[in-house]
Amino acid sequence: MKAIVLLLTSSILSAADVHFGNGIKIGEVDQSSAIVWLRLTDSPERRADGTAFRDEDEKVPEGLRLRDMKDSLMGTAGSVRVRYQTKDGGESVTPWQEVDAKQDFTAQIRLSGLKPATAHTIIAEGRGNDTSDKLATCEGGFTTAPLPDAVAPVRFVAVTCHDFPRRDDGERGHLIYPVMTRLNPAFLVHTGDIEYYDKPGPWAMSAELARFKWNRLYSLQNQRDFHRRHASYFMKDDHDTLKNDCWPGQNYGDLTWEQGLAIFREQFPLGEKPYRTVRWGKDLQIWMVEGRDYRSPNNMPDGPAKSILGAEQKKWLFETMRQSDASFRILISPTPILGPDRGEKRDNLANKGFTHEGDEVRAFLSGLDHTYIICGDRHWQYVSRDASGKLTEFSCGPGSDSHAEGFSMKNRAPEHRFLRIKGGFLSVEVNRHAGHPAIAFRHHDVAGATVHEETFTRQP
Repeated sequence: MKAIVLLLTSSILSAADVHFGNGIKIGEVDQSSAIVWLRLTDSPERRADGTAFRDEDEKVPEGLRLRDMKDSLMGTAGSVRVRYQTKDGGESVTPWQEVDAKQDFTAQIRLSGLKPATAHTIIAEGRGNDTSDKLATCEGGFTTAPLPDAVAPVRFVAVTCHDFPRRDDGERGHLIYPVMTRLNPAFLVHTGDIEYYDKPGPWAMSAELARFKWNRLYSLQNQRDFHRRHASYFMKDDHDTLKNDCWPGQNYGDLTWEQGLAIFREQFPLGEKPYRTVRWGKDLQIWMVEGRDYRSPNNMPDGPAKSILGAEQKKWLFETMRQSDASFRILISPTPILGPDRGEKRDNLANKGFTHEGDEVRAFLSGLDHTYIICGDRHWQYVSRDASGKLTEFSCGPGSDSHAEGFSMKNRAPEHRFLRIKGGFLSVEVNRHAGHPAIAFRHHDVAGATVHEETFTRQP
Protein backbone atom coordinates (compact mmCIF):
# COMPACT_ATOMS: atom_id res chain seq x y z
CA MET A 1 0.00 0.00 0.00
CA LYS A 2 1.30 3.40 -0.89
CA ALA A 3 2.64 5.39 2.06
CA ILE A 4 0.70 8.39 3.32
CA VAL A 5 2.51 11.69 3.68
CA LEU A 6 0.99 13.72 6.53
CA LEU A 7 1.38 17.47 6.85
CA LEU A 8 0.29 18.25 10.41
CA THR A 9 0.45 21.98 9.82
CA SER A 10 -2.66 21.55 7.67
CA SER A 11 -5.89 21.00 9.54
CA ILE A 12 -8.76 20.13 7.25
CA LEU A 13 -8.44 19.43 3.54
CA SER A 14 -11.57 19.02 1.46
CA ALA A 15 -12.71 19.40 -2.10
CA ALA A 16 -15.67 17.15 -1.38
CA ASP A 17 -19.36 17.73 -0.74
CA VAL A 18 -18.87 16.60 2.85
CA HIS A 19 -16.48 18.08 5.38
CA PHE A 20 -14.96 17.59 8.82
CA GLY A 21 -16.10 20.97 10.15
CA ASN A 22 -15.66 19.79 13.73
CA GLY A 23 -12.31 18.16 13.11
CA ILE A 24 -11.74 14.84 14.87
CA LYS A 25 -11.29 13.76 18.47
CA ILE A 26 -8.96 10.94 19.54
CA GLY A 27 -9.97 9.34 22.82
CA GLU A 28 -9.54 6.45 25.25
CA VAL A 29 -5.96 5.78 24.17
CA ASP A 30 -4.15 2.98 25.98
CA GLN A 31 -1.25 0.66 25.08
CA SER A 32 -2.99 -0.98 22.12
CA SER A 33 -6.15 0.90 21.14
CA ALA A 34 -7.82 4.26 20.58
CA ILE A 35 -11.22 5.61 19.50
CA VAL A 36 -11.48 8.22 16.75
CA TRP A 37 -14.61 10.41 16.80
CA LEU A 38 -15.79 11.93 13.50
CA ARG A 39 -18.73 14.02 12.29
CA LEU A 40 -19.56 14.82 8.69
CA THR A 41 -20.76 18.36 8.02
CA ASP A 42 -22.21 20.06 4.96
CA SER A 43 -19.71 22.93 5.13
CA PRO A 44 -16.10 23.26 6.33
CA GLU A 45 -16.86 26.01 8.86
CA ARG A 46 -19.77 27.14 11.02
CA ARG A 47 -22.09 29.70 9.49
CA ALA A 48 -20.68 33.24 9.71
CA ASP A 49 -23.89 35.02 8.72
CA GLY A 50 -27.50 34.17 9.52
CA THR A 51 -29.70 35.12 12.46
CA ALA A 52 -27.94 35.27 15.82
CA PHE A 53 -29.52 33.65 18.85
CA ARG A 54 -30.64 36.11 21.49
CA ASP A 55 -29.73 35.56 25.13
CA GLU A 56 -33.34 34.78 26.00
CA ASP A 57 -33.89 32.18 23.27
CA GLU A 58 -34.85 28.69 24.44
CA LYS A 59 -35.58 27.37 20.96
CA VAL A 60 -35.01 28.23 17.33
CA PRO A 61 -37.07 31.37 16.60
CA GLU A 62 -40.39 30.74 14.89
CA GLY A 63 -40.19 30.64 11.11
CA LEU A 64 -36.48 29.75 11.09
CA ARG A 65 -34.54 26.49 10.97
CA LEU A 66 -31.38 25.70 12.90
CA ARG A 67 -29.36 25.98 9.69
CA ASP A 68 -30.58 29.58 9.36
CA MET A 69 -28.89 30.53 12.63
CA LYS A 70 -25.47 32.15 12.95
CA ASP A 71 -22.74 29.75 14.10
CA SER A 72 -24.69 26.66 13.09
CA LEU A 73 -22.81 23.77 11.51
CA MET A 74 -25.11 21.14 10.10
CA GLY A 75 -24.34 17.45 9.79
CA THR A 76 -24.75 15.49 6.60
CA ALA A 77 -25.01 11.87 5.47
CA GLY A 78 -22.06 9.87 4.25
CA SER A 79 -19.37 7.41 5.32
CA VAL A 80 -16.05 7.67 7.11
CA ARG A 81 -12.93 5.64 7.63
CA VAL A 82 -9.49 6.09 9.20
CA ARG A 83 -6.05 5.42 7.73
CA TYR A 84 -3.28 5.11 10.29
CA GLN A 85 0.40 4.33 10.24
CA THR A 86 3.57 4.34 12.33
CA LYS A 87 7.03 5.66 11.55
CA ASP A 88 8.24 2.24 10.48
CA GLY A 89 5.86 2.42 7.52
CA GLY A 90 3.20 0.00 8.68
CA GLU A 91 -0.22 1.17 7.53
CA SER A 92 -3.82 0.08 8.15
CA VAL A 93 -7.21 1.32 7.03
CA THR A 94 -10.60 0.73 8.65
CA PRO A 95 -13.70 -0.25 6.63
CA TRP A 96 -16.07 2.49 5.51
CA GLN A 97 -18.70 3.20 8.18
CA GLU A 98 -21.82 5.29 7.74
CA VAL A 99 -22.28 8.22 10.10
CA ASP A 100 -25.47 7.97 12.15
CA ALA A 101 -28.08 10.61 11.27
CA LYS A 102 -29.87 9.89 14.57
CA GLN A 103 -26.67 10.70 16.44
CA ASP A 104 -25.88 14.04 14.83
CA PHE A 105 -24.15 12.43 11.83
CA THR A 106 -21.30 11.15 14.02
CA ALA A 107 -19.31 7.93 14.06
CA GLN A 108 -16.77 6.44 16.43
CA ILE A 109 -14.10 4.12 15.03
CA ARG A 110 -11.99 1.94 17.32
CA LEU A 111 -8.38 1.32 16.32
CA SER A 112 -6.99 -1.87 17.84
CA GLY A 113 -3.81 -3.92 17.72
CA LEU A 114 -1.65 -0.82 18.11
CA LYS A 115 1.94 -0.84 19.36
CA PRO A 116 2.66 0.56 22.84
CA ALA A 117 4.62 3.80 23.23
CA THR A 118 4.34 4.47 19.52
CA ALA A 119 3.47 7.61 17.58
CA HIS A 120 0.67 7.00 15.10
CA THR A 121 -0.31 9.35 12.30
CA ILE A 122 -3.84 9.22 10.96
CA ILE A 123 -5.97 10.52 8.12
CA ALA A 124 -9.72 10.56 8.62
CA GLU A 125 -11.55 10.28 5.30
CA GLY A 126 -15.17 11.08 4.54
CA ARG A 127 -17.34 10.73 1.48
CA GLY A 128 -20.91 11.62 0.64
CA ASN A 129 -23.41 9.02 -0.45
CA ASP A 130 -23.34 10.31 -4.04
CA THR A 131 -19.74 11.54 -4.25
CA SER A 132 -17.58 8.55 -3.35
CA ASP A 133 -14.75 9.81 -5.59
CA LYS A 134 -14.43 13.06 -3.64
CA LEU A 135 -12.91 12.57 -0.19
CA ALA A 136 -12.84 14.97 2.71
CA THR A 137 -9.73 14.46 4.83
CA CYS A 138 -8.53 15.51 8.27
CA GLU A 139 -5.01 14.73 9.41
CA GLY A 140 -3.76 14.11 12.92
CA GLY A 141 -1.94 11.79 15.27
CA PHE A 142 -1.41 10.47 18.79
CA THR A 143 0.97 8.33 20.83
CA THR A 144 -0.05 5.14 22.61
CA ALA A 145 0.72 4.56 26.29
CA PRO A 146 3.89 2.70 27.30
CA LEU A 147 3.63 -0.69 28.96
CA PRO A 148 3.07 -0.76 32.74
CA ASP A 149 6.63 -1.91 33.44
CA ALA A 150 8.29 0.67 31.16
CA VAL A 151 10.15 3.58 32.73
CA ALA A 152 9.02 6.44 30.51
CA PRO A 153 8.65 10.18 31.07
CA VAL A 154 5.17 11.60 30.51
CA ARG A 155 3.54 15.02 30.51
CA PHE A 156 -0.21 15.62 30.39
CA VAL A 157 -2.54 18.58 30.82
CA ALA A 158 -5.88 18.99 32.60
CA VAL A 159 -8.56 21.61 31.95
CA THR A 160 -12.11 22.48 32.98
CA CYS A 161 -14.90 25.02 32.42
CA HIS A 162 -15.17 26.12 28.79
CA ASP A 163 -17.96 27.60 26.74
CA PHE A 164 -18.30 29.44 23.47
CA PRO A 165 -19.17 32.96 24.77
CA ARG A 166 -16.28 33.04 27.25
CA ARG A 167 -13.54 32.12 24.79
CA ASP A 168 -10.60 34.51 24.75
CA ASP A 169 -9.08 34.14 21.26
CA GLY A 170 -11.90 35.53 19.16
CA GLU A 171 -12.96 33.40 16.22
CA ARG A 172 -10.17 30.91 16.91
CA GLY A 173 -11.42 29.80 20.33
CA HIS A 174 -9.49 29.47 23.60
CA LEU A 175 -5.91 30.67 23.95
CA ILE A 176 -4.84 27.73 26.09
CA TYR A 177 -5.06 25.21 23.23
CA PRO A 178 -2.13 26.44 21.09
CA VAL A 179 -0.24 27.05 24.35
CA MET A 180 -0.79 23.45 25.48
CA THR A 181 0.18 22.21 22.03
CA ARG A 182 3.61 23.78 22.49
CA LEU A 183 4.08 21.67 25.62
CA ASN A 184 3.54 18.56 23.48
CA PRO A 185 1.53 16.64 26.09
CA ALA A 186 0.97 12.91 25.74
CA PHE A 187 -2.71 13.51 26.44
CA LEU A 188 -5.32 15.92 27.79
CA VAL A 189 -7.98 15.28 30.42
CA HIS A 190 -11.03 17.52 30.20
CA THR A 191 -12.56 17.25 33.66
CA GLY A 192 -16.03 18.43 32.62
CA ASP A 193 -18.20 21.54 32.20
CA ILE A 194 -16.93 21.48 28.64
CA GLU A 195 -20.03 23.39 27.57
CA TYR A 196 -22.92 25.05 29.43
CA TYR A 197 -26.43 24.07 28.38
CA ASP A 198 -27.86 26.36 31.06
CA LYS A 199 -26.23 29.58 29.92
CA PRO A 200 -27.87 32.00 27.48
CA GLY A 201 -27.47 32.57 23.79
CA PRO A 202 -29.33 30.11 23.54
CA TRP A 203 -30.45 28.15 26.57
CA ALA A 204 -30.04 24.53 25.41
CA MET A 205 -33.40 23.19 26.60
CA SER A 206 -33.67 20.63 23.80
CA ALA A 207 -31.51 18.00 22.15
CA GLU A 208 -31.36 20.18 19.03
CA LEU A 209 -29.85 23.13 20.88
CA ALA A 210 -27.55 20.95 22.98
CA ARG A 211 -26.04 19.62 19.76
CA PHE A 212 -25.88 23.14 18.34
CA LYS A 213 -23.71 24.18 21.28
CA TRP A 214 -21.33 21.23 20.85
CA ASN A 215 -20.99 21.82 17.12
CA ARG A 216 -20.38 25.53 17.64
CA LEU A 217 -17.71 24.97 20.30
CA TYR A 218 -15.82 22.34 18.33
CA SER A 219 -15.91 24.35 15.13
CA LEU A 220 -13.33 26.64 16.78
CA GLN A 221 -9.93 26.35 15.11
CA ASN A 222 -7.85 26.18 18.30
CA GLN A 223 -9.90 23.29 19.65
CA ARG A 224 -9.87 21.46 16.31
CA ASP A 225 -6.11 21.83 15.87
CA PHE A 226 -5.37 20.52 19.35
CA HIS A 227 -7.67 17.53 19.39
CA ARG A 228 -6.58 16.15 16.03
CA ARG A 229 -2.99 16.02 17.29
CA HIS A 230 -3.39 14.73 20.84
CA ALA A 231 -5.12 11.96 22.73
CA SER A 232 -7.86 13.20 25.07
CA TYR A 233 -10.01 11.76 27.83
CA PHE A 234 -13.35 13.53 28.24
CA MET A 235 -15.33 13.69 31.47
CA LYS A 236 -18.66 15.38 32.05
CA ASP A 237 -20.17 17.36 34.91
CA ASP A 238 -23.48 19.10 35.54
CA HIS A 239 -23.60 21.83 32.88
CA ASP A 240 -22.74 19.49 30.03
CA THR A 241 -25.13 16.80 31.26
CA LEU A 242 -28.25 18.89 31.88
CA LYS A 243 -28.06 21.92 34.20
CA ASN A 244 -26.37 23.27 37.32
CA ASP A 245 -26.02 20.76 40.19
CA CYS A 246 -28.22 18.19 38.44
CA TRP A 247 -28.92 14.56 39.39
CA PRO A 248 -30.66 11.56 37.74
CA GLY A 249 -34.34 11.94 36.93
CA GLN A 250 -34.31 15.69 36.32
CA ASN A 251 -35.13 17.52 33.09
CA TYR A 252 -34.01 20.85 31.66
CA GLY A 253 -36.89 22.17 29.60
CA ASP A 254 -37.50 19.48 26.98
CA LEU A 255 -34.03 17.98 27.48
CA THR A 256 -34.33 14.81 29.55
CA TRP A 257 -31.73 13.20 31.77
CA GLU A 258 -31.50 10.23 29.39
CA GLN A 259 -30.96 12.54 26.42
CA GLY A 260 -28.25 14.40 28.29
CA LEU A 261 -26.30 11.20 28.92
CA ALA A 262 -26.81 9.96 25.35
CA ILE A 263 -25.75 13.23 23.72
CA PHE A 264 -22.51 13.36 25.71
CA ARG A 265 -21.66 9.81 24.62
CA GLU A 266 -22.55 10.79 21.06
CA GLN A 267 -20.30 13.84 21.00
CA PHE A 268 -17.13 12.33 22.49
CA PRO A 269 -15.03 9.17 22.02
CA LEU A 270 -15.85 7.13 25.12
CA GLY A 271 -15.45 3.55 26.24
CA GLU A 272 -17.98 1.21 27.78
CA LYS A 273 -17.92 2.77 31.25
CA PRO A 274 -17.91 6.50 32.10
CA TYR A 275 -15.35 5.78 34.82
CA ARG A 276 -11.97 4.33 33.86
CA THR A 277 -8.29 4.05 34.69
CA VAL A 278 -5.26 4.33 32.41
CA ARG A 279 -1.72 3.21 33.16
CA TRP A 280 1.01 5.30 31.53
CA GLY A 281 4.25 3.41 32.16
CA LYS A 282 5.74 2.28 35.45
CA ASP A 283 5.42 5.60 37.22
CA LEU A 284 1.90 6.92 36.49
CA GLN A 285 -1.67 5.69 36.72
CA ILE A 286 -4.71 7.94 36.55
CA TRP A 287 -8.32 7.29 37.53
CA MET A 288 -11.20 9.32 36.06
CA VAL A 289 -14.42 9.05 38.05
CA GLU A 290 -18.01 9.78 37.02
CA GLY A 291 -19.85 12.27 39.22
CA ARG A 292 -23.39 12.51 37.78
CA ASP A 293 -24.68 9.14 36.61
CA TYR A 294 -24.83 7.40 39.99
CA ARG A 295 -25.40 10.21 42.47
CA SER A 296 -28.11 10.68 45.05
CA PRO A 297 -30.20 13.87 45.00
CA ASN A 298 -28.37 16.79 46.56
CA ASN A 299 -31.34 17.47 48.87
CA MET A 300 -31.32 13.96 50.32
CA PRO A 301 -30.29 13.85 54.02
CA ASP A 302 -26.65 12.93 54.46
CA GLY A 303 -25.70 9.45 55.64
CA PRO A 304 -24.32 6.07 54.50
CA ALA A 305 -26.95 5.75 51.74
CA LYS A 306 -26.14 9.13 50.14
CA SER A 307 -23.52 8.92 47.40
CA ILE A 308 -21.98 10.68 44.44
CA LEU A 309 -19.91 7.75 43.21
CA GLY A 310 -22.44 4.95 43.68
CA ALA A 311 -21.64 1.52 45.16
CA GLU A 312 -20.33 -0.16 42.00
CA GLN A 313 -18.01 2.66 40.96
CA LYS A 314 -16.70 3.17 44.50
CA LYS A 315 -15.90 -0.54 44.88
CA TRP A 316 -14.07 -0.47 41.54
CA LEU A 317 -12.16 2.68 42.51
CA PHE A 318 -11.00 1.39 45.90
CA GLU A 319 -10.03 -2.03 44.55
CA THR A 320 -8.09 -0.81 41.53
CA MET A 321 -6.28 1.94 43.41
CA ARG A 322 -5.20 -0.52 46.11
CA GLN A 323 -3.94 -2.96 43.46
CA SER A 324 -1.87 -0.41 41.57
CA ASP A 325 1.92 -0.54 41.83
CA ALA A 326 2.43 2.73 39.92
CA SER A 327 4.90 5.14 41.51
CA PHE A 328 2.23 7.86 41.50
CA ARG A 329 -1.55 7.55 41.58
CA ILE A 330 -3.76 10.46 40.51
CA LEU A 331 -7.51 10.53 41.04
CA ILE A 332 -9.17 12.96 38.60
CA SER A 333 -12.62 14.11 39.66
CA PRO A 334 -15.07 16.46 37.92
CA THR A 335 -15.70 18.14 41.30
CA PRO A 336 -13.64 18.80 44.44
CA ILE A 337 -13.00 16.10 47.03
CA LEU A 338 -10.80 18.04 49.43
CA GLY A 339 -11.75 21.67 48.77
CA PRO A 340 -12.30 23.97 50.57
CA ASP A 341 -15.35 25.08 48.63
CA ARG A 342 -17.92 27.80 49.17
CA GLY A 343 -19.97 27.19 52.29
CA GLU A 344 -23.35 27.33 50.53
CA LYS A 345 -22.53 24.62 47.96
CA ARG A 346 -24.17 21.18 48.29
CA ASP A 347 -22.98 19.38 45.17
CA ASN A 348 -19.60 17.72 45.81
CA LEU A 349 -17.68 15.60 48.30
CA ALA A 350 -16.03 18.70 49.78
CA ASN A 351 -19.49 20.02 50.78
CA LYS A 352 -21.39 19.34 54.00
CA GLY A 353 -24.23 17.69 52.10
CA PHE A 354 -21.96 14.75 51.24
CA THR A 355 -19.89 14.64 54.44
CA HIS A 356 -20.30 10.90 55.03
CA GLU A 357 -19.00 9.76 51.64
CA GLY A 358 -16.51 12.61 51.48
CA ASP A 359 -14.90 11.50 54.74
CA GLU A 360 -14.89 7.89 53.51
CA VAL A 361 -13.13 8.76 50.25
CA ARG A 362 -10.63 11.12 51.88
CA ALA A 363 -9.73 8.51 54.51
CA PHE A 364 -9.19 5.91 51.82
CA LEU A 365 -6.99 8.16 49.68
CA SER A 366 -4.96 9.28 52.70
CA GLY A 367 -4.03 5.64 53.31
CA LEU A 368 -2.34 5.32 49.92
CA ASP A 369 1.22 6.52 49.40
CA HIS A 370 1.96 9.12 46.72
CA THR A 371 -1.65 9.67 45.75
CA TYR A 372 -2.99 13.03 44.53
CA ILE A 373 -6.28 14.58 43.41
CA ILE A 374 -6.95 16.76 40.36
CA CYS A 375 -10.39 18.36 40.19
CA GLY A 376 -12.36 20.46 37.77
CA ASP A 377 -15.60 22.42 38.27
CA ARG A 378 -14.20 25.27 40.37
CA HIS A 379 -13.65 28.53 38.51
CA TRP A 380 -10.38 29.28 40.25
CA GLN A 381 -6.98 27.62 40.51
CA TYR A 382 -5.79 26.23 43.83
CA VAL A 383 -3.65 23.74 45.65
CA SER A 384 -4.95 22.55 49.00
CA ARG A 385 -3.66 20.07 51.55
CA ASP A 386 -5.51 18.45 54.43
CA ALA A 387 -4.45 18.92 58.03
CA SER A 388 -2.64 15.57 58.11
CA GLY A 389 -0.49 16.58 55.15
CA LYS A 390 -1.26 13.26 53.45
CA LEU A 391 -3.66 14.48 50.76
CA THR A 392 -3.19 17.25 48.17
CA GLU A 393 -5.74 18.49 45.63
CA PHE A 394 -5.03 20.53 42.50
CA SER A 395 -7.83 22.52 40.88
CA CYS A 396 -6.90 23.18 37.25
CA GLY A 397 -9.02 26.33 36.94
CA PRO A 398 -11.25 27.58 34.11
CA GLY A 399 -10.19 27.78 30.47
CA SER A 400 -10.20 31.59 30.26
CA ASP A 401 -9.83 34.57 32.60
CA SER A 402 -13.37 35.69 31.83
CA HIS A 403 -14.60 32.36 33.19
CA ALA A 404 -12.91 32.88 36.58
CA GLU A 405 -15.49 33.72 39.23
CA GLY A 406 -17.27 32.57 42.36
CA PHE A 407 -14.39 32.85 44.84
CA SER A 408 -12.20 35.55 46.31
CA MET A 409 -8.70 35.85 47.68
CA LYS A 410 -10.45 36.90 50.89
CA ASN A 411 -11.69 33.32 51.12
CA ARG A 412 -8.18 31.92 51.31
CA ALA A 413 -8.10 29.22 53.99
CA PRO A 414 -5.26 27.57 55.93
CA GLU A 415 -5.60 24.55 53.62
CA HIS A 416 -4.67 26.62 50.58
CA ARG A 417 -1.04 26.32 49.51
CA PHE A 418 -1.90 28.31 46.39
CA LEU A 419 -4.96 30.28 45.28
CA ARG A 420 -5.51 32.28 42.11
CA ILE A 421 -8.81 33.59 40.73
CA LYS A 422 -7.82 33.42 37.07
CA GLY A 423 -8.00 31.04 34.14
CA GLY A 424 -5.44 28.68 32.68
CA PHE A 425 -4.67 24.98 32.98
CA LEU A 426 -2.68 22.40 34.91
CA SER A 427 0.23 20.37 33.56
CA VAL A 428 1.65 17.26 35.20
CA GLU A 429 5.09 15.89 34.40
CA VAL A 430 6.44 12.53 35.58
CA ASN A 431 10.14 11.79 35.21
CA ARG A 432 13.08 10.29 37.07
CA HIS A 433 15.74 12.25 38.93
CA ALA A 434 18.84 10.39 40.10
CA GLY A 435 16.89 7.21 39.46
CA HIS A 436 13.97 8.21 41.68
CA PRO A 437 10.45 8.80 40.31
CA ALA A 438 9.43 12.47 40.51
CA ILE A 439 6.20 14.27 39.70
CA ALA A 440 5.66 18.00 39.12
CA PHE A 441 2.28 19.76 39.12
CA ARG A 442 2.33 23.17 37.45
CA HIS A 443 -0.45 25.73 37.23
CA HIS A 444 -0.24 27.88 34.09
CA ASP A 445 -1.97 31.09 33.12
CA VAL A 446 -3.79 31.32 29.78
CA ALA A 447 -0.54 32.39 28.05
CA GLY A 448 1.31 29.35 29.43
CA ALA A 449 3.45 31.00 32.13
CA THR A 450 3.94 28.85 35.23
CA VAL A 451 2.28 30.58 38.18
CA HIS A 452 2.79 27.83 40.76
CA GLU A 453 4.65 24.52 40.98
CA GLU A 454 4.71 21.60 43.43
CA THR A 455 7.18 18.74 43.03
CA PHE A 456 7.27 15.39 44.82
CA THR A 457 9.93 12.68 44.68
CA ARG A 458 9.41 9.06 45.63
CA GLN A 459 12.31 7.67 47.61
CA PRO A 460 13.02 3.92 47.83
